[in-house]
Amino acid sequence: MNRERAKRQARALMDAARLTDWAFRFDRAKRRAGSCTHATRTITLSGPLVDVYDEETVRGVILHEIAHALVGPDHHHDAVWRRAARGLGAPDAARLPADLPRPQEPWVGTCPACGAQRRLFRAPRRVSACGACSRVFDPGRILAWTFEGSPADPGGSYAKELRSILRGRRRA
Repeated sequence: MNRERAKRQARALMDAARLTDWAFRFDRAKRRAGSCTHATRTITLSGPLVDVYDEETVRGVILHEIAHALVGPDHHHDAVWRRAARGLGAPDAARLPADLPRPQEPWVGTCPACGAQRRLFRAPRRVSACGACSRVFDPGRILAWTFEGSPADPGGSYAKELRSILRGRRRA
């Protein structure tokens, strides 16, 4: 869905629910579609997910967050919240269906032994080895990382930790 259209729809639905003193904005979340923050009176939608969701799904997320705003911070997804969500015409489930489209994680770590993969939205900060083919840390199974399909070094603290592990391995 187009973000500008989603923004207009959110504002219209928030105003209709008498949330005129609440703010709306997009955030960069990729694992949750929306949030409601009572402390700042703000409803947010994930920009990356709005980009790949259809209009009906986005409307459902907006109404879901409006229900949170209306019932207050103490209700989470309880019966009071579910009643409010149903009254607005929102899905009363806490989670969206797993088959919805989602952005692809740009970082992919692959085990050199079995090929199992781990996908991340951000560069790994710690060195990790394959958990699929080994239950203990094995330096021979340290994941090899790519970023958007090209071999990549995560750098920073990851590189420092990897150098330390490899130095210790040479001494042994």
